[in-house]
Amino acid sequence: MNNILALFKKETSSYFNSPIAYFNIIAYLAVSAGLFFWFGFFFERRQAQMTYFFRLMPWIFLFFVPAMTMRLWAEEKKMGTVEMLMTLPIKSHEVIIGKFLSSFLLIAIMVILSFPIPITLSFLGDPDGGQIIASYLGLLLMGGAYLSIGLCASTITSDQIIAFISGILMCFGMLVIGFVPYFRDFGLESHFGSITRGVVDTRDLIYYFSVIGFFLYLSVLSVESKRWR
Repeated sequence: MNNILALFKKETSSYFNSPIAYFNIIAYLAVSAGLFFWFGFFFERRQAQMTYFFRLMPWIFLFFVPAMTMRLWAEEKKMGTVEMLMTLPIKSHEVIIGKFLSSFLLIAIMVILSFPIPITLSFLGDPDGGQIIASYLGLLLMGGAYLSIGLCASTITSDQIIAFISGILMCFGMLVIGFVPYFRDFGLESHFGSITRGVVDTRDLIYYFSVIGFFLYLSVLSVESKRWR
């Protein structure tokens, strides 16, 4: 646990001691708010709802999250620090979890800072607070799933661009499989859509935790395979 906490602090510091975290947060807030208010014709529709906002999130996260995770392992390999990291008395799963949690913290901050949108809507109308809270929970779960997939993609290459593209393709595959007949229950978007209706079903929670656990496990296997080469 101490190793995970130390790695979490290290990764979090590396985020916020560089422009990466601030750029991601500002870009996310600008893009999501812009698409919601202007391109979503919010003022023309005259409805105090965030339905369109949450419909955009799977597609916005599809690019933002892999952009965050592409450096997690690829940069370690490029800088040559991964060899030093692997010689320390730290287990592979501790490194993976520490990196995942630091990235998830950044996702959570991004999501929390979008709260002025529902606050604004509360002044303009009477939005469904329960549905909005459930949708934000679904957004965090989906963000965690995207992070685990992007982190897995980052462990297989030392090139950040390849890690970024691989992360997008893997996330896209998990996203759109839900649109295929008989495979709906395997798609990220279908479970997110279920939560955004205001009902937090146990099956949706199990699905997201399973996806996160599965891809973190694959990341550990990938790191372990390189540790013993």
